[in-house]
Amino acid sequence: MSAWLPSAPCSRVCVESVGSPAAVPRALLRLAALLAVLLFGIVLIPVVGRLAAVWRDRLTRMWCRTIVRVAGVRLRMTGAAPPSGGLLLVANHISWMDIPLLAAVRPARMLAKAEIRQWPVAGVLTASSGALFIQRDRLRALPRTVERIADSLRGGSAVVVFPEGSTWCGRAQGRFRRAAFQAALDAAVPVQPVHLHYRFDGGAATTAPAFVGSDSLLTSVWRVVSARALVAEVRVEPVLPAGSAPDRRTLALAAETATNGAATNGAATNGTAGTGTAVVETADAHRRSAEARRRSANSKAYAHL
Repeated sequence: MSAWLPSAPCSRVCVESVGSPAAVPRALLRLAALLAVLLFGIVLIPVVGRLAAVWRDRLTRMWCRTIVRVAGVRLRMTGAAPPSGGLLLVANHISWMDIPLLAAVRPARMLAKAEIRQWPVAGVLTASSGALFIQRDRLRALPRTVERIADSLRGGSAVVVFPEGSTWCGRAQGRFRRAAFQAALDAAVPVQPVHLHYRFDGGAATTAPAFVGSDSLLTSVWRVVSARALVAEVRVEPVLPAGSAPDRRTLALAAETATNGAATNGAATNGTAGTGTAVVETADAHRRSAEARRRSANSKAYAHL
């Protein structure tokens, strides 16, 4: 791995085990239903793509909400509806489940790592959705990727980006990288911060849906379908209007602050502030140490992010 690539200190040690032998039959039914809904959507992509935008977006939202529901997850969404037209949606990144959750907010093209193309089912689905793929280990390709994002934004599309560049366990959050925010500045479009949070019904936060470390996709999916009373909270934060920030550094920090603020408020509400603060402080220390090593190893490359 290149020294400048974003990484998280989270590993499988961070992830709660929620399965039990009694949960296996229910989990198998959910997994079968999830695969059926995904395959049904893949088959219909060419048909839906020919519909008017308003119907296409409506059906996409319904389909993504169905994915979340058949996986056994309850969706709770708060905040104002995002604006129409070109829009950069940015969110903290925890799980593969984040993707249908954000599509339920507003259907959009997604910036995804090139490796996803090779994933079974998910790779086909991501490619068919018009995703913008990025080769994270090729720094020289980054300016071209920013140009492609900006072109999509100018064309009136919404684009989803996870600026942390890596998944975290959900009890801590990484720094927002700046490159994608340059596309929003170049296209003169607003930025919509969204905070994602997973907990059990009743208030306790959970890391069960996290897709981190050496996890395989199937392992993470199995944890989700095995969990009982899992809730995904989607908080749509106030939009950052076009022209509200003079440069990408300021814009990235504003978006990061918006989602971090939501995380802090959520921890206090759920009564997990003490534990959450300790985890965040530990993760922050690891993150600062990792970033110092990356800067030392390749300071020139790091400056372009």
